[in-house]
Amino acid sequence: MNGFSFNKRKTTTIPPPTFPDPNSDSASTTSGQPLPPDDNWTNVGLSSTEYARRGRELLQLINDLKSMGANTVLDLPTIVVIGGQSAGKSSLVEAVSGVNVPRDSGTCTRCPMECTMSSSATSWSCTIKLRFDYDSSGRNLPQTSQRETAFGVPITDKNDVDIWLRRAQAAILNPSLPPDSFHKKTIAELRTINSTSSLKFSKNAVTISIEDPGAIDLSFVDLPGLIQNEDPEVVEMVQQLTVSFIDRPNTIILTTIPVSDDMQNQLSVRLAREADPDGERTIGVLTKPDTLGEGAVNAKKMWLDVIEGREHCLRHGYYCVRLPDDAQRAQRLSRSALQRLAEEYFDTTTPWSEVTNRGRLGIPTFVSDISALLVKHIERVLPQLRQEVERLLASCSEDLRALPAPLTTDPQIEILERVNAFCDAFKGVVNGSSSDKRLAQRNRALYLIFKRDIRGTAPDFRPFDHPEKYKPFDSLDPEKNLVDRNAGIQTMGVYEVRKVIQESIAWELPNNIPYEAKTRLISQSTSLWNAPAEQCMTAINDVLDDVIKELVKTHFGRFEILQALISELIQVDIDEYKNLSRVAVKQTLELETSPNFTQNTHYLQTLRERWLARYKLGRRKPQDYNKIAYGQTSKPTNPRIMGMEPEVPTPPEVHALRFLAQAGYKGLSVDDLARLLPADEFEDELVVMADVRAYFNVAYKRIIDHIPLKIEHSLHQALAGRLSVSLLQSLIADTTSRGNAGGDRMKELVSEDPAIALKRDNLQAMLARLREFRRRLMNFSA
Repeated sequence: MNGFSFNKRKTTTIPPPTFPDPNSDSASTTSGQPLPPDDNWTNVGLSSTEYARRGRELLQLINDLKSMGANTVLDLPTIVVIGGQSAGKSSLVEAVSGVNVPRDSGTCTRCPMECTMSSSATSWSCTIKLRFDYDSSGRNLPQTSQRETAFGVPITDKNDVDIWLRRAQAAILNPSLPPDSFHKKTIAELRTINSTSSLKFSKNAVTISIEDPGAIDLSFVDLPGLIQNEDPEVVEMVQQLTVSFIDRPNTIILTTIPVSDDMQNQLSVRLAREADPDGERTIGVLTKPDTLGEGAVNAKKMWLDVIEGREHCLRHGYYCVRLPDDAQRAQRLSRSALQRLAEEYFDTTTPWSEVTNRGRLGIPTFVSDISALLVKHIERVLPQLRQEVERLLASCSEDLRALPAPLTTDPQIEILERVNAFCDAFKGVVNGSSSDKRLAQRNRALYLIFKRDIRGTAPDFRPFDHPEKYKPFDSLDPEKNLVDRNAGIQTMGVYEVRKVIQESIAWELPNNIPYEAKTRLISQSTSLWNAPAEQCMTAINDVLDDVIKELVKTHFGRFEILQALISELIQVDIDEYKNLSRVAVKQTLELETSPNFTQNTHYLQTLRERWLARYKLGRRKPQDYNKIAYGQTSKPTNPRIMGMEPEVPTPPEVHALRFLAQAGYKGLSVDDLARLLPADEFEDELVVMADVRAYFNVAYKRIIDHIPLKIEHSLHQALAGRLSVSLLQSLIADTTSRGNAGGDRMKELVSEDPAIALKRDNLQAMLARLREFRRRLMNFSA
């Protein structure tokens, strides 16, 4: 059964619904052929047959599943009665069930009422229960809180049903009060309660089980009537309650439609159409047929077309019922008497007397048909219910396995094992020996950034009068230049260096370059190292915090209190070693401020000579370093294009090196030739540039290793070595400070997160329920 639509015009006549024959699996009977009536409506022939027994068993199965709470997780086959206020819904429920329901002005029903009728008993009785599956906001209660409870004692007098239904509804609408506190409430007291502290509406249900030898076996849900003259939020609340029931694919929708109003204007019709667009599971029940006046010719024709299947077609069609008015109810007429009055009315009043299928008129065949329809529907969806229960069992079991098992060891042992595992994991992360390489890999990336930043502080010496016009000398390889130069580095030419020398002259002998000039130029670079080191240190600390946080969550996250305590205790050590590491880094940087020293003299001398040669060569061939010449894009003439072979000139330096080698001076390079050049007028400045640049290279190579090593040893290695002892000492201090309550403190630390415990309890309760559902379904099949 899929969905529903009201088609405006259709000329074909809808056939009456067919149901299984009591004596045959393949035969069918037409609901529109009633048998002679009696006082108990046995004319439908269902109560005493094998089919009736099977139907009772199927209905009892679904009712048992509902009582077990299955309706919150399974889409159980259900008949739901909906309708607008004053649509005759309450009268229909009374006529079907045979009991009176509350009838006050305004909205009477404020919660679902599940009614089950059984004809198996020999005397009439009624039992009322309360089912609590939802909280006050309409959300599903935890499985451990869902319950069904008896309300009062079985009722044997029909006249008592009205007051007990009122009391039951008041108990549903006041879930904070004990249900038994409503057992002796009078109607006046109930009205007072309902007008003050009660909920407006509730999704929790009053269930009423009626044992009636004269009834037809049936089960249905009566929903609060749809209202319009109330606060918007109340109107929306009732509408959403209705939609939540009728949207379920296994729900058969009975919508009450008073013929006094146009069908298109009725909210219940629209909601049914939206929930069941194809009309597969909707049945229309036309009420108040006696409100059509003699002159309502068009309306009579329209309703005749509807009930005979020519207008607003539904798969299971429409029924029309004439329900007792207030005077007839006061007379307490029997079912057979009411049936005779209805039959007389339908036989003598147009347009109902013109209806071809007489089974579409009156309560008896209507009840018989929907009972058979529900039984057939239950039979059809049973395999689906079994499959859904198996699927839910598998899903629930998987969710339960995903949760940590309940704690079974001694709390002290549990904490000790977790602390040791945490400390070992941290050591593995620090040493890079575990599978978790995040700390090592992220720190290496940060140290590369630190190296780049330190490299960017290299002196920018350009051995020219106007250095800004020439390319930088960033490397001994002329083709390599810095990309990220520190903004604090000043571009300096020979005159800028000469000025520094002159400003540094004190009592040096003539022709001696002041040592202070070199230290000042060196410090221009090394003084910029604090910022990159601080940035590196901050980033390293952030990585450490992330790693520690993740490890704490992994090893202690199951126990919220223990996780919070470990985080608090470990933070003390982390902060301490962060401070020690900052001090160590600061001391390492201070080593580069004074004195400027190295024992790697061979490397320093080699670099000095190469840089001096490069600067001298630059002075000799400034055109090779001119920015404009370097950036030209015009191409020289290609001799091959002009028909000539290109003539590749031999550089004069090559000739010079060849002649020197012939003279016995072998192993020389082009850089060595610079020493043969005549003294430059800026010789001292070039020497200072070379000395400073060479020393920077030595110091740069030192610092880019020393800072990372200092951080690793003073922070990560030191913390990993200390953490185990420190944590255990802090935990002991925390528990001993509580005296005799130390054992309780240990239990508190490994107390489970209430959310996880609640989830496990709910899953276990759900698992137990699902197993009960499966057992009930399997027993029924057997």
